[in-house]
Amino acid sequence: MLILASSSPRRRELLTLAGLDFTVEAADIDERIQPGETPAKYVQRLAVEKAQVIWEQHKNDEESDDPLVVLGADTTVVCDGEILGKPVDQTDARRMLEMLAGRTHQVLTGIAAVSRHGVVSDVEITQVFFDLIDEQELIRYLASAEPMDKAGAYGIQGYAARWIPRIEGCFFNVMGLPLARTMALLTKAREGFNEAKAPGSRLPSARL
Repeated sequence: MLILASSSPRRRELLTLAGLDFTVEAADIDERIQPGETPAKYVQRLAVEKAQVIWEQHKNDEESDDPLVVLGADTTVVCDGEILGKPVDQTDARRMLEMLAGRTHQVLTGIAAVSRHGVVSDVEITQVFFDLIDEQELIRYLASAEPMDKAGAYGIQGYAARWIPRIEGCFFNVMGLPLARTMALLTKAREGFNEAKAPGSRLPSARL
């Protein structure tokens, strides 16, 4: 039994694309950045906490022939070391897009799987190259609803794709869930893993 601890429609789409059966139950956690926390540690911590919250709610529901695994994920955009989450309004979205235009930034997704074996987590990083953005195109984009529910105020699978000539790394990571790494993590969670730790702890994360 797999539970996705996220309300993201893009993550639901990607897990469905991968052929997985799952249910969705969003986790309500404090997503504020902790003092001195790197972007990589930030997204990894949130992914773990999301998965653990839902695990604690359902850990007594699992059946031996269908062990429970809870998948958590969190994605953020990083430019010049600044974490760009979802914009609070159009002005904030414009600020973010103007920061990204004509430059390279990073998209980080923390993923975590919690099972009866413990918790395993990881971070995927993709480099994204942005073209300069025409002012009229930017105005048109900001007038749509598309930027408002996405980290960095854009989605690579939408209108903003016209500004992205190339990436280095996993495309699906930029959408919100690196599928290959997620599948490997789920396999570890189901089968057990030497590096597993008890729920409540985390594996070391990459620095950024």
